[in-house]
Amino acid sequence: MPTITSRLYEGEKDFQIILDLLIRIRPAARVNDIPTKVDIEENLASEEIRATAKLWFDGNQPIGWAFVDSGNNLRWEVEKKFEDSVGAEMVMWGEACTRSGKALTAGETSTLDTSCREEHHERLEFIRQHGFRQTDVVSVGMKRPLAEAIPEPELPAGFSIRPIKGTEEAEAVAATHRAAFGTDYMTTENRLAIMGTSEYDSSLDLMVIAPDDSIAAYCTCSVNPSGEGYTDPVATHPRFQRLGLAKAMLLKGMQLLKERGMESANLGTSGSNIAMQKTAESVGFRMEHKTLWFEKEVNQTG
Repeated sequence: MPTITSRLYEGEKDFQIILDLLIRIRPAARVNDIPTKVDIEENLASEEIRATAKLWFDGNQPIGWAFVDSGNNLRWEVEKKFEDSVGAEMVMWGEACTRSGKALTAGETSTLDTSCREEHHERLEFIRQHGFRQTDVVSVGMKRPLAEAIPEPELPAGFSIRPIKGTEEAEAVAATHRAAFGTDYMTTENRLAIMGTSEYDSSLDLMVIAPDDSIAAYCTCSVNPSGEGYTDPVATHPRFQRLGLAKAMLLKGMQLLKERGMESANLGTSGSNIAMQKTAESVGFRMEHKTLWFEKEVNQTG
């Protein structure tokens, strides 16, 4: 009888195993959930995240995988019939990665986080059964059919939209992201990882250039084989907010996605980012789903 085993990620061949499993395991309704193929590529470009990636096998047959991303989020897929046994191992592995990654000392605690769309009830049940507590954080996914007319983007005098020149602008784009969101997540290294993924298209990586030639805002658009286009993230530097730059980029991005044959444009944002939601609604986006966020306390002793 086959024996369930697990081992750490070993490189490119395992990346393909992870992708094949994602396609085989995920229901059609979840095919574009995070992490997508591109998200996995982006994450596993990091040596630190590769060290948290693990695969499970039933004999020689892959049955699941898990890793902890830079935001301390447990990402995983596992065949349904192995969910009870292997799923528990995956959560324990995520806790161990969090514990070692944070180098917790006695008495300190951290959290292992995860997320799930609110309509995916079986997955929500799994998350709750394994000790995760729902937080107040919610993300929203919005969609806009591209068959509808797309107005021409309008910019203030002296501003213009163009694609990124190349990797030489990665540092400046990362700095714009950090300033816009008040977070240090987007390093130049992370930006380069995004630009190195298989579905990245530099002609869809849009920037708004200010009169002083600085990057005032950006919107990284993308397409995938399913006919779904994406217009996120969208980030505007605080110096240039409330000028309509995000709206202009969304419109330009939708035009480009439509030219490439996409049927719809999608974007995600924080449930608390009302300004972004209103901007998206102003160009025809409507709420499609909500994603709930969970955390599990991790302490030094386990």
